[in-house]
Amino acid sequence: MRDPYQVLGVAKGATQADVKKAFRKLAKQHHPDQNPKDPKAKEKFAEINGAYEILGDDKKRAQFDRGEIDAEGKPRHPGFEGFGGGAGSGGFRRGGGPGAEHFEFNVGGGGFEGADIFADLFGGGRGGRRTGFGGARQQAREPGPDVALEASIPLETAIHGGKARVLTPNGRTLEINVPAGIEEGKQIRLRGQGQPSASGGPAGDVLVTLRFEKHGLFRIEGRDLRLDLPIALYEAVLGSKVEAPTLSGKVELTLPPHSNSGRTLRLRGKGLPAANGKPAGDLLVTLRIVLPEGANVELEALARKMRADRPYHPRNELAK
Repeated sequence: MRDPYQVLGVAKGATQADVKKAFRKLAKQHHPDQNPKDPKAKEKFAEINGAYEILGDDKKRAQFDRGEIDAEGKPRHPGFEGFGGGAGSGGFRRGGGPGAEHFEFNVGGGGFEGADIFADLFGGGRGGRRTGFGGARQQAREPGPDVALEASIPLETAIHGGKARVLTPNGRTLEINVPAGIEEGKQIRLRGQGQPSASGGPAGDVLVTLRFEKHGLFRIEGRDLRLDLPIALYEAVLGSKVEAPTLSGKVELTLPPHSNSGRTLRLRGKGLPAANGKPAGDLLVTLRIVLPEGANVELEALARKMRADRPYHPRNELAK
């Protein structure tokens, strides 16, 4: 795979926020569902996800920058240039060029065992099982890389729970059980559904971050909901009782007289329902004054009289 920085189009000094922003933009652009006629979309989508697996994880990104893993997340093992040393030395040497790091031991008493050198380089303790060349201990079988994905769900699914589907980089479709009352940004782990292990260990996991689809009425902020409520000019001036939608049906809302557009009223407990030990959120209703459509002679006459007799300056605060 190509350098993950090149795949996502970010500099090596990019912040994690910049990396995530670039990933989300490219993933949306190249998602196979968005490009059904492009045979290379699935391959490009897989490459983008693979790059984000490295750069989206602080630990893996640091390992990649240090050259400890490659662009696929596989470990880079140091090479060996054979056995050497003078006659009778029985020495073992790692590396060979100027400035290279050397390890030497004597077979005939003292020093390190060759197996210990391999164990230090490849992992494993003194009590480990000996296999292979020179009695080197068996390398630990690391799990495969995790896969980070995102899934969009309707607000109703977040409230009541349900099923969601996500497409993996290799083209598989996985079904997710979404618990009722989950918050946006929460992550669901699908164990063993990630990338296979290069060393024969278990497969990695798929980590699915949930995002809420845009709703026709409500905006979501944690467990609270926001609603813009249109009101008539006379309702704002005189005060009134108006209906406002909530997740559980319409409620009657009392508007105080002289309510400005932009004023926010809080309906406690009318946000996302209580779940997982967390209380229900609130519904924050912001008033938006709407003038009548078309020409209105009476309203225009009133506005001219107010301008002439009792002008006021609502933007004074902006001049400070």
